[in-house]
Amino acid sequence: MTPRILLAAPGALDSDTRSFVLVGFLMFIVPILLICALSGPERDRINDFYTAGRRLKPLRGALVLSGVYLPAAAVLGTTGSVALFGYDGLFITLCTVLSLGVLLLLARPLREHAGYTLGDMFALRAPGTGVRIATAVVTLSVCVPVLVVQLSGVGVTTTALLGMTGPGAERTAIVMIGALVVCATAFGGMRGTIVIQVIKTVVLLGAALTVAAVVLHRFHWSADSLIDAAGQGSGRPAGYMRPGLRYAASNGPESTLDFIGLVITIVLGVACLPHVTMQLSTAADGASARRTVRHTIGIVGTFCLTTAVMGFAGVALIGAPAIIAADPSGNSTLLLLIGHLAGGSSAQTNGSLLVVLVSCAVFLTTLAAVASITLAAAGAIAHDLYTKALRRGRTTEGREVSAARLSSAGVGILSIVLAVGVQGWNVLFLTSMSLAIAASCLLPALVYSLFWGGYTKAGLLWTLYGGLGCAVGLQIGSPVFSGTPLALFPQWHIDWFPLETVVLISIPVGFLFGWLGSVVGRQGRTDGHGGPEQPNSRWEPPVTEHDWAT
Repeated sequence: MTPRILLAAPGALDSDTRSFVLVGFLMFIVPILLICALSGPERDRINDFYTAGRRLKPLRGALVLSGVYLPAAAVLGTTGSVALFGYDGLFITLCTVLSLGVLLLLARPLREHAGYTLGDMFALRAPGTGVRIATAVVTLSVCVPVLVVQLSGVGVTTTALLGMTGPGAERTAIVMIGALVVCATAFGGMRGTIVIQVIKTVVLLGAALTVAAVVLHRFHWSADSLIDAAGQGSGRPAGYMRPGLRYAASNGPESTLDFIGLVITIVLGVACLPHVTMQLSTAADGASARRTVRHTIGIVGTFCLTTAVMGFAGVALIGAPAIIAADPSGNSTLLLLIGHLAGGSSAQTNGSLLVVLVSCAVFLTTLAAVASITLAAAGAIAHDLYTKALRRGRTTEGREVSAARLSSAGVGILSIVLAVGVQGWNVLFLTSMSLAIAASCLLPALVYSLFWGGYTKAGLLWTLYGGLGCAVGLQIGSPVFSGTPLALFPQWHIDWFPLETVVLISIPVGFLFGWLGSVVGRQGRTDGHGGPEQPNSRWEPPVTEHDWAT
């Protein structure tokens, strides 16, 4: 997105409105971050820091999980997809709800076997430092790229809404906001993250419903009129509500395979993200975890409906050419729509209030996503690498919590530096890669660990490392990495893999590696009596704060 183009677009905000937005932001966001930091555990106990004591009620847990499921990239990206691609955009939006269906199937066993990280759960099946290290490597490979995308987006969004221009302003926004939310996460832990996620979900849903009501009122509460106007604004009224616009420029079967791969990536990848699975550990038991996911489906489904309305309204009122000129990916659609509805005049008080509401929602969305992902990455470093792999469990709870806080700061600083370095690049490749890694590594490992008694340590390691190598290798060789105008490195030409989405290959490879590793592991090792190695098919309860020291 180019801020100069965005601010010059029809309906852009004037200086008075931007000042109003800045004041509203400071009065709203800063106290929330303070509350987040002060909500941290009173004592340095890992059960409180990582899981908030495992006492979260289903409805409140649903508000938190909804916040985790709706990062800023999803909010802005799905709105733009609906605006530019019509039917295909609606289907992509629906995939978020379908992903919750996958999580619903996994919710009870995930909670019943949950420790503090994915490494705890995998270690029940295959103990050892190797599994801890592999899980931490995969977790960081998923979390750090997503953090870079979130922080990069907050720099662009902040400068666009507040009327700042230039890469220097964007980098300053990244550093300042990133530092604030990382500090809040380090001190607040899971309790602080829960606070900010609940507030974020309420504000985001309220803002989305408000914008949808304003839009529908403008179109006389007629969905048909809105869709017809959207078709005209897209420039392709005959094909706007037909499948095929998302990959219309592609030739041959690659376009169909890419769309199928995109759907699979969203449905399976989002459900297995480390910060999503970590959130289920805050529920009291498996039944509560399932109820949490069921409530989340209703909340996220409602938001997806409002996203469709906002996407249609964006292309109807702004037009596809203006949206593409501001950002070819369509991520500027929501901001352009809000600027248009506000009218660009500070005399329109209602319009200014609408801008403040949506701006705070977008800011909160980014802050909440950064907090959740940072906590998951910090858990992998502090719990899996430091406590279990390096110290072999010989440490105290206070030291691990201190290590988790230092890890939060370290991951945050690394992500901020990377986000500043790639500012101005098309970093959507990083999101695709993170989801592909989650679907190719964590999904097979979770399914095998939870439902196959013959899964061994070798199979788990082959799944994690094999799936990671396959997903990353194919993604680097895909057109989203090089060789196309919208690629991360458009001037390079190493795009030997024809598809933009890699999960059609990498997910089967992950499952295949898990099966092969288990078979080879059982054949290559014995139990000391000449017989084959017996996998640890009996689950044991995870370590809790009461017996943590032992």
